[in-house]
Amino acid sequence: MQAEVKFLGKFSHPNLVKLIGYCWEEKQFLLVYEYMQKGSLENHLFRTKGAEPLSWDSRVRIAIEAASGLAFLHTTEKQVIYRDFKAANILLDMDYNAKLSDFGLAKQGPLNGNSHVTTKVVGTYGYAAPEYMATGHLYVKSDVYGFGVVMLELLTGRRVLDLNRPNGEQNLIEWAAPSLPDKRKLRRLMDPRLEGQYPSKAAFQIAELILQCLEPDPKSRPSMEQVLGTLQQIRNIRMQSNESRGGGNQKSVKTRYNSPYQRSPLHGSSSSGPPRAKSPKPLSSANSY
Repeated sequence: MQAEVKFLGKFSHPNLVKLIGYCWEEKQFLLVYEYMQKGSLENHLFRTKGAEPLSWDSRVRIAIEAASGLAFLHTTEKQVIYRDFKAANILLDMDYNAKLSDFGLAKQGPLNGNSHVTTKVVGTYGYAAPEYMATGHLYVKSDVYGFGVVMLELLTGRRVLDLNRPNGEQNLIEWAAPSLPDKRKLRRLMDPRLEGQYPSKAAFQIAELILQCLEPDPKSRPSMEQVLGTLQQIRNIRMQSNESRGGGNQKSVKTRYNSPYQRSPLHGSSSSGPPRAKSPKPLSSANSY
């Protein structure tokens, strides 16, 4: 909670939730944020009751706005690593404008020319980058990995971890990543609630961007500024007249991608994983500053 006051009291950006104030009530320290009428992105993607399905344009805009908030944090004078980027922490206002919330795990970035900070592993299982899980080394581009996971959820409408799925589909990254470079297979991954209403070229370019964000080596991932620029270009791609059901004839293409998900400490086999839960399990409730 102190971290949230520290960071939100210092920074102001259209895509960061506004901290209105704080108070001490009944021996509890309470934070007061601006009201976000549409709730979290998680609700709209995964909870079908009471939440409106998101259109393709809405999903791309939400991704752009979330990327803008994250890029802002990464490029401040003293870099900030968000450390818990996930759909539940992206809140939507009445007009579906996206803002990042919950800065309880935010961490100041590396200093004095260092590439990373070493810290206790906290966050949410499934979104945390594999190098952070394995070593406790937190890079600015560890956030980029989490952003790639959320983009994959936006594309497929599936949770990163879902034990209610059949074996082989419970880990979204293991299931989806091999199909992302293949345009034909990509069509089968797309969220059925989109009802085919999306430009196949844009979907494929986002799939390529997801693979870049999920690179096992953080140095190989794009910066959030690069991700933002790519998404802004993708937003301008419109459906063609022959794409009323999500695309016409499409051929497979080859792209460089070495899957890190076979032996990663974060992504075990589909038969193993965190305890059964409706949403990804937090790695730890403790903060490390």
